Amino acid sequence: MSATGPDRLSSPPDSAASVRPGWPEVAVGLLGLVVATSGLLLFGAKGPLTLDPVAFGLVVAAWSGIAGLFGFGAAVVVRRRPLAAFGVRRTSWRWMLIGAAAGLLALGAKAAVSAAIASLTDFEDTNPQGMYFDAAGGGVLPLILTFLFLAILTPIGEEFLFRGVVTNALLRYGPLVGVLGGSAVFALFHGFNYILPAAFIVGVVAAEVMRRSGSIWPAVTVHAVNNTALPLVVLITQGATGA
Repeated sequence: MSATGPDRLSSPPDSAASVRPGWPEVAVGLLGLVVATSGLLLFGAKGPLTLDPVAFGLVVAAWSGIAGLFGFGAAVVVRRRPLAAFGVRRTSWRWMLIGAAAGLLALGAKAAVSAAIASLTDFEDTNPQGMYFDAAGGGVLPLILTFLFLAILTPIGEEFLFRGVVTNALLRYGPLVGVLGGSAVFALFHGFNYILPAAFIVGVVAAEVMRRSGSIWPAVTVHAVNNTALPLVVLITQGATGA
């Protein structure tokens, strides 16, 4: 990262905008994500490699980041655009701090929305992240691995694909379509469940800081701050119960 140079690269000239990824990259990237994610069927309840809850939770936590990177890699090779076209470029420490602060705001907003949903509906029963709690609650090493997978690997993989490819492609139609459209795709890929509204909120915040900074890394920071919450909750809970 560089502390010098322009912070804002969100309004490139037409020649730069034409370098953005397009629909072919979006289609191939998302297809790559689906193909990679299907590998989890090997470890499910009916798969040939059935794992205990802790091990399965760790596999899923790691797989989300790996699948995202696989989809991103597939998108990149479609037309071999420079990585800067996907927002993979250096940024300033100022924008990284902004990303961290924006991540905290997103964390508070999604917590409020999730609490409202839980109080008004039974949608909380569809929360698919119980496996992550199983993994993080399996001891010191599983907790550390869960943190590394959720707070580092997953944000990088998912942001590279959903913001670097999908949002950047949609930004050619304007900020509103790019930010909201890319965030909607991101949320839908989390499934129609309790997590969907929270994923949309995080997606909007991450997409906006990427759009304004011109770099994917502040968006990764937003995502990392939000994903850090789960292992921290497990750690605090275990400490409170003496586990």
